[in-house]
Amino acid sequence: MDFTTPEFNSVHGVKVLLCFLLNRLNRDITEEQLYEIVLDSEVINYFYYTEALDVLLKNRSVKRTERGGKTYIVLEEKGRVGADYFNDTIPYYFRKQLLKTAVYYFARLDRESRADMEIIPTSNGCEVSFAVRDVNFDIMRLALYAPDEEQAKLIRDKIMLDPDGFYRKVIGFALENEEEKLEINAD
Repeated sequence: MDFTTPEFNSVHGVKVLLCFLLNRLNRDITEEQLYEIVLDSEVINYFYYTEALDVLLKNRSVKRTERGGKTYIVLEEKGRVGADYFNDTIPYYFRKQLLKTAVYYFARLDRESRADMEIIPTSNGCEVSFAVRDVNFDIMRLALYAPDEEQAKLIRDKIMLDPDGFYRKVIGFALENEEEKLEINAD
């Protein structure tokens, strides 16, 4: 039995899905980001994606715009109307999966933009160097020891799941830290 994720296998449907996604995101999205989201969603294969995007560009439902050395895909009014009109012809599962993938993708980019992580090999393991940024400054800098690169990557990956939460936990621990109380029996 095959339990792989189903793919949408119609160029027309993929065109609607792409316009739906761009319409729902309502934000700037580079061509590379769109490609990564589509492939990560596992509901659209590369060949349907490239053909659908080509058709959308040719019929002026979307356009490419260059800004700051990056190519953005921008939804035009024709694409917006098409997404609204044909949206219900696409099964909910595909719309939900594509949109969920995009939301997670941009959340990850946001987390990565607020934190710097570096794994530095040392003579006896690795150092995981970590910084959490606020708007204009670092609110925390920390280096942790790991005995090998595999464990360093695990530490990095776990921190990157929620850098702000990690920061809050470290601050919470620091504020609750107390001097160790020793019990001495003078018998």
